Amino acid sequence: MERHAFNSRPGPVELQAARAATIPDVIAPGLRLLFVGINPGLWSAATGHHFARPGNRFWRAIHQAGLIPAPLTPGRQHELLEHGLGVTNLVGRTTASAAELSPDELRAGARALVIKIERYRPARVAFLGVSTYRLAFGRPKATVGRQPESIADAEVWVLPNPSGLNAHYQLPQLAAAYSALRE
Repeated sequence: MERHAFNSRPGPVELQAARAATIPDVIAPGLRLLFVGINPGLWSAATGHHFARPGNRFWRAIHQAGLIPAPLTPGRQHELLEHGLGVTNLVGRTTASAAELSPDELRAGARALVIKIERYRPARVAFLGVSTYRLAFGRPKATVGRQPESIADAEVWVLPNPSGLNAHYQLPQLAAAYSALRE
């Protein structure tokens, strides 16, 4: 599938075709922080960039949280590596909504993610979505913040999902929650 430049808006045909696409991880060994999204949305898969939907607040939140010194856009996602940051997804399958993922897919994604974390050894892992983390890792009482368990010696954090659909957190609250990850 041909990917669109980030500044172009994928149309309905491109968005439906994106269901067959995946997004490569932005990852390297020894990162200080690996963000874990739930799964690619249609817009992200169509553009080939994580958190690409215009209403997603990830890029603004990590900048306002002080995790990167200057704002980035999805098209510049590879620059995260220069700051010791990376991005992956719990589930690689593209959907219009994370609600399309089954509990079995989330649990299988968690098992695969543990292997990835063991391989790349980030210092911290931040899951972006508390409800999904609870289900995928069997932690029904998990709350936002640092978790008591680790994965392959990586600190585990659960943070609010930056999707524009997450009305519980506005950008200032997201940035405040994400700022806990500053060293």
